[in-house]
Amino acid sequence: MFDDNEDEEYYDDDLSEDIERFERFLKGDSMGFLDSDRWEALVDNYILTGQYNKAVQAADEALSQFGYIDQFRLRKAQALSGMGKLKDAINLLAELEGASVSPFEVMLTKAAIFSQLRDSNNAIRYFKEALQLATEAEEKDEVYIDLALEYQNKGDYQLSINVLKEALKDNPHNEVAVYELAHSYEQISDIDAAVKCYSDFIDDNPYSFTAWYNLGNTYSRQENFDKAIWAYDYCLLINDKFGPVHFNMGNAYMNQEKYTKAIQAFNESLKLDGDDQVAYSYLGECHEQLGEYEMAKGHYHKSIELAPELPEAWLGLGIVADLEGDTKAGLPYMHKAYELDPDNTGVLHVLAGAYEKLENREEADFFYQRVLDLDPEDEEALINYIDFLKKESPLTAYNFINRFADQGNDDIELLQVLRISILYEMGRKADAEKLFRELAASNRELALELFYVNPDLKNAPEFLLLGE
Repeated sequence: MFDDNEDEEYYDDDLSEDIERFERFLKGDSMGFLDSDRWEALVDNYILTGQYNKAVQAADEALSQFGYIDQFRLRKAQALSGMGKLKDAINLLAELEGASVSPFEVMLTKAAIFSQLRDSNNAIRYFKEALQLATEAEEKDEVYIDLALEYQNKGDYQLSINVLKEALKDNPHNEVAVYELAHSYEQISDIDAAVKCYSDFIDDNPYSFTAWYNLGNTYSRQENFDKAIWAYDYCLLINDKFGPVHFNMGNAYMNQEKYTKAIQAFNESLKLDGDDQVAYSYLGECHEQLGEYEMAKGHYHKSIELAPELPEAWLGLGIVADLEGDTKAGLPYMHKAYELDPDNTGVLHVLAGAYEKLENREEADFFYQRVLDLDPEDEEALINYIDFLKKESPLTAYNFINRFADQGNDDIELLQVLRISILYEMGRKADAEKLFRELAASNRELALELFYVNPDLKNAPEFLLLGE
């Protein structure tokens, strides 16, 4: 008797032979007779490899020999769906109702077609019917995920969560359901629930390196980088050849300003996954932060070679030129980044600072205002712009703050702090002290921001209330 491996070899040999035979048939040769199992394998192969037109032709030829086997009509409908001929596919499926084919497959195919048509209501209806017809555990796992994704397509993440919880009741080891459940929690900004979801799964499946990886990603979204690195470390203990975890660990270390460790992580990511323009750009930034400018430039250039349209690498080259004392030489790189991403506030802010350094007040003013138009709550840009305006006069800065507040930004708390600072510099010390004491009484933490905005005021007698 043949063992399973030998059976598989015979099957593969037959399929390869049948594919060659059918390809010759499409060019005009005679096809001859194939038994129905071999036709089904041939059609399935074309569907699985995305060759839907050939799948339709093979199904038609199979039907010419086995017109009574409705399974070929179902496969033809699935192939038509893959080709985007959705109306034809639906009409063919309608003929199969009550036929001798799997009603589960019919319902699942209908659901998938309506999903393609962006008709979520009908897709959900048929996914639910398919779920009722599913008999195998794997079938149920698949349909639960499809149904949850359809709810996500509608933007109804709470219903997606409900479905995924049912999926995990049926099969606690359904890892895809865990990921989609955590994703749904993240979409409704319940990051704590996402963390719990992964943690609970890990309790039962401690060697799931992908679960540890996704837990790390969720902690990163919380900006809890210590916990993220802890989770990534466990992922690496289980599978140290998983490239994405090295990349994301590098990101976490960058956010902690641990640039040497970040460099090690990004290099490991490149070793495992090959060249990546973003990894090279991040490496450039790490070396830049460490003052290793030649290394930084080399990595930025490598990133640009791989992806000339990546603005971050162009911006990095501009920043390095500025740090090396040649701001003017850095401007073309900064402007290239601006050209590629004109609404990137980080790029605009760097340009504003560069023009301020070059004493081109008109250009600096334009770019500062552009940043604040796009993101009025960019506190760093707001502080820098006020400092820029104060060089003309504190009154100019004070008038801008009042106009800025009147434009619908009066709820930005930092404006209160900036107003106090400028009033003091204008010589209106009593007004500044009064506002400061009122702010300190209602929000001590915010009042303390005054000494970040203007460190010189920490020793001013008017502000000794919170100066300690």
